[in-house]
Amino acid sequence: MTHAGPADLVVRSRAAQLPGGPAAAAVAVRGGRIAAVERYGAPIPAAEDVDLGDLALLPGLVDSHVHVNEPGRTEWEGFATATAAAAAGGVTTVIDMPLNSVPPTVDVQALRVKRAAAEHRVHVDVGFWGGAVPGNEADLAALHGAGVFGFKCFTSPSGVDEFPPLPWSRLPAVLAELARLDALLVVHAEDPDRLTGATADYQGFLASRPPAAERSAVDRLVELAAAAGTRVHVLHLSAAAALPAVARAKAAGVRLSAETCPHYLTLAAEDVPAGATAFKCCPPIRERANAEPLWRALADGTLDCVVSDHSPCPPALKHGGFDTAWGGIASLQLGLPVVWTHARRRGHTLADVVRWMAGGPARLVGLDGRKGAIAPGHDADLVAFAPDEPFTVDPARLAHRHPTTPYAGATLTGVVHRTWLRGRLTDRDHPRGTLLRRDAPVTGPGGRHGAG
Repeated sequence: MTHAGPADLVVRSRAAQLPGGPAAAAVAVRGGRIAAVERYGAPIPAAEDVDLGDLALLPGLVDSHVHVNEPGRTEWEGFATATAAAAAGGVTTVIDMPLNSVPPTVDVQALRVKRAAAEHRVHVDVGFWGGAVPGNEADLAALHGAGVFGFKCFTSPSGVDEFPPLPWSRLPAVLAELARLDALLVVHAEDPDRLTGATADYQGFLASRPPAAERSAVDRLVELAAAAGTRVHVLHLSAAAALPAVARAKAAGVRLSAETCPHYLTLAAEDVPAGATAFKCCPPIRERANAEPLWRALADGTLDCVVSDHSPCPPALKHGGFDTAWGGIASLQLGLPVVWTHARRRGHTLADVVRWMAGGPARLVGLDGRKGAIAPGHDADLVAFAPDEPFTVDPARLAHRHPTTPYAGATLTGVVHRTWLRGRLTDRDHPRGTLLRRDAPVTGPGGRHGAG
């Protein structure tokens, strides 16, 4: 370590999850960045020295798929509660989806409105996706220039009228514009021609969104992405039947990546209780046998990351049957223990989980030089994690705005003890997060960038 005076903070752990693998290490922090990673017992002058002992030290997780819903639907979630939940769950970077806020983030003015709503309310660092909807092709370049991390579109109805899907006929023009910008398109890929009317029970809902809808949409998306040369990412892939198309595209050099979510890996259609609409999401939670190929795809790199698709709503919107209830899973605070609980049963390591939930999403959004790893030069986003500590999910103790989650009552393993954001402990009473741009470096604690 090159000393320029004492470090601000040193965090020691016998189980630090480093890029080269787990190791006993001391992480020195200066000015919000990791200044050095030394041996566990190295003498490092510091204003504060924290010894976690056997607690694991993880890089802060990156969740690139979060619906904060503010402004316009703050009663569904909001920046204050969503980012407090993120920090409590070891997530230090969130990229907010362009819906279900009102206005949706489909032009620069809407981005300014959203950033103003988030300013001084975020407990973790927050960036923003733009939206690609019919009629806003002319706005994409300006949004890209204003620092969004990419653009989201739907190939089927989104569930909110103000964010309509892109017809297949309009996708080539959008892909061509994004290829010109070298921008990323992230896609909710379900073929509307394969979707049918749902019924109030879960099996009827599941049948209304079959694996063929995802497989068909991914097939078409691969073809279009290959022709355009655009970077394309498949969101929340649930159907194992779509994995071969992703694998073939990657092998052929198509600029394609894909993610899945904790609920597709760990929940099963067979276990959804009657009327339990907390389990409703789109695409749906599928049968138990569907999950194992998803785990294998994570292990072999076909799937690039695991993110929450946190999409909450007021409890009243979850009332009714599976045909009418809002479709979205609330899990931002619980993703790490949910995935770790089930990953370790399959022989995966904590390093695997870090790769899927920190490094992978950071690479997706272009923040891998600053986020998602414990390495010199990276932001000092750190998590003290007890991988063997069990707990039972009590929805009333979650920081999400509404205590609705399909994991209620589940016994999980792995507890977040502390979260540092750029070298400072997160604190529910003092939001210290930064608003991020794709094209600007992260500043020190309290810094920010305008939307342009």
